[in-house]
Amino acid sequence: MDNVSTLHDSANTQDGMVPSFGSQIGPLLFLTTIFFLNFISRIILAPLMPAIEKDLGVSHGEAGSLFLLISAGYFISLLGSGFFSSRLLHKRTIIVSATAVGVALFGIAFTDSLWGTRMVLVLLGLASGLYLPSGIATLTALISPRHWGKAIAIHELAPNLGFVAAPLVSEALLTWFSWRGVLVFLGGLSVLMGIAFARLGRGGEFPGEPPNFAAFKALFREPAFWIMMFLFSLGIGGTLGVYTMLPLYLITEHGINRNRANTLIALSRIPGIGMAFLAGWANDRLGPRRTIEMAFLLTGFMTILLGAAPAPWITTIVFLQPIIAVCFFPPGFAALSSIGPPNARNVAVSLTVPFAFVLGGGAIPIGIGIMGDTGSFSLGIAMTGGLILMGFILSLYLRLPDSVN
Repeated sequence: MDNVSTLHDSANTQDGMVPSFGSQIGPLLFLTTIFFLNFISRIILAPLMPAIEKDLGVSHGEAGSLFLLISAGYFISLLGSGFFSSRLLHKRTIIVSATAVGVALFGIAFTDSLWGTRMVLVLLGLASGLYLPSGIATLTALISPRHWGKAIAIHELAPNLGFVAAPLVSEALLTWFSWRGVLVFLGGLSVLMGIAFARLGRGGEFPGEPPNFAAFKALFREPAFWIMMFLFSLGIGGTLGVYTMLPLYLITEHGINRNRANTLIALSRIPGIGMAFLAGWANDRLGPRRTIEMAFLLTGFMTILLGAAPAPWITTIVFLQPIIAVCFFPPGFAALSSIGPPNARNVAVSLTVPFAFVLGGGAIPIGIGIMGDTGSFSLGIAMTGGLILMGFILSLYLRLPDSVN
């Protein structure tokens, strides 16, 4: 971050002028669009999964394992991204990530074997994991610190909109193409964005920093760090983990047709965008630990209801569960950022998020899928809710600095 700060300070003090936020909207939206394509490329398999299962002849458990492979690649890449960007610079890392994501989607679309698909999914995770550290570094170097909150809020719209757009985009394109054609379309957009950023993108002309192993040691001695790592795993499990298997669950056990299921899931994610801001307000009023406790308690019960609710109630629960589940992340990041010495706090995020994606976004979908193969998707969803309730119990033992509680 020293490189980022130095470049940022030099950019802002040049000619004694501080760039206005409005003058940086274009570059910010450019990065947000790349992030949106990066994220939707990782979750688009969820609404496409009924068609993929039929085409490749895979079981529900095998379908869930596909998300674990993406998460595993993402985990490795996110951890090692500093080594990559320290040599290529952040801008080139963003270009490589966007282009490689597109190429990986092409590879999935044109691979007929299940094992070939699995290999390319790991590559998709590796390619997508390169973006986030370099994207955030580029964003914070372009924009004045007093506008970072607004800028990061705009940038973070990408994953929230991705949850909404993925089912709608898949359904719209499936009327014209097969699931492979949907991946080719998204892959083409990602490659074009990489090329466009290479020619027109601003910022990121500085190197990243490789991981600081001294900071690792400082974090590993903190019990709160290990608790937060598991809480983030359960938080991602309650959002992304459930999301990835929800279309199959609604279609298989509730007899909802694919178009209605994907539309319902897309619409259910819209209120969550506003709820994240409400959770941030609750964090400021109650403190992160109490907000986390409430989020896990309510999310656990809602996820159990999602698996146990009778058919007449399922639409209501599909809407309520994600509205509550997203409330973990604002206090979660606030708590995580308070753990350890200042020089270790960025490392806390870079370690926790990839680990949590592997468990919450990979292992939990596999578990739900395996339960689906035994004839009870609903039990798999309800068991996930039970795990999330364990997160409530674990959060009771979370000890954070008094300044954030």
